[in-house]
Amino acid sequence: MMGDRDFRSVVKNAIDSIGRELEIQIDVKDIKTIHLKEVVQCLRRSYYDRVDSKEIEMRGFNDLLSGLLQKLQYGSEPKEFAIDDIKLKGQADMIADDSIILLRSANTILETPVANDLLYINACMWIYNKMDGIIIYITGNKEESTFSVTRDKKMFEETIRRVRVLHDLLKEQKTPILEPSNDCNDCQYYQRCFITKKNTKQMSLSDILGMNKEQ
Repeated sequence: MMGDRDFRSVVKNAIDSIGRELEIQIDVKDIKTIHLKEVVQCLRRSYYDRVDSKEIEMRGFNDLLSGLLQKLQYGSEPKEFAIDDIKLKGQADMIADDSIILLRSANTILETPVANDLLYINACMWIYNKMDGIIIYITGNKEESTFSVTRDKKMFEETIRRVRVLHDLLKEQKTPILEPSNDCNDCQYYQRCFITKKNTKQMSLSDILGMNKEQ
């Protein structure tokens, strides 16, 4: 009989293996090609992924779901959009009925789409030259939140600006500014951004109050 520790190890290794097979392939040395995923998330995170990466223990379910869909018959092929001498590379989860479709997992029913997903699907509509898009969020209880969107030029211009910024910072080897968000808590680079020195000294409440009196 398989022990609890061994069982968890097998499951973790299996998920990590699937993640490696499905992950987006990015040539970290090719700064002339920027992937859409890199610019809709924190630019500092994308920068570290290229210049000093730290492996993630387990991929998020959203990444696995997108990767699986892209491998199926409805999955789209990656496509590039020229921005001067830079190429923006993107890939939709699905293209059906002439619409871009993204599927994402969610903990609860959502009232509005996640901002990163809006940036991603909007850019995909321009890259694939489609006018409409659909974002579908699915909870663990199989409840769905569906949002129909049309492409927006100003939003795409912001994405293009971020492409240029990331390219220039990679070229100059300069770390991007902080972009604090809820995603920071689960980021593998959290300590690089918010913790510079770990204080291991144990202090009680009375110690802290005593220090305040001395001051």
